[in-house]
Amino acid sequence: MKPDWDKLMTAFKDSATTLIADVDCTADGKSLCEEIGIQGYPSIKHGDPSDLQDYEGARDFEGLKKFAEGLGPLCSPANIDLCD
Repeated sequence: MKPDWDKLMTAFKDSATTLIADVDCTADGKSLCEEIGIQGYPSIKHGDPSDLQDYEGARDFEGLKKFAEGLGPLCSPANIDLCD
C-alpha cells in the first residue's frame, strides 16, 4: 500500500482543501498515534482533525484517489459558510 499512498500524496500535494499525509507511529509520531487511537498498521483516518474516522475503503491508488476526491472542507469556525 505504501507506493499507492505515496502516489496519492503526490497527486494531492497542491490541494487547497485536502491534506494527504502519513505519520510513522513507530518513531516521532508515536504520541499522535496513541492520541487518535491507532491500534494497527497501516491505518487510515479521515475527517475533522478533532474527530477522525476510520477509513474502510479500497487501499489501491484508484480507490484511495476516488475517496479523496470526495473530501473537502467541513463546517467549522473557519468555514462557517459551509454550515447549515
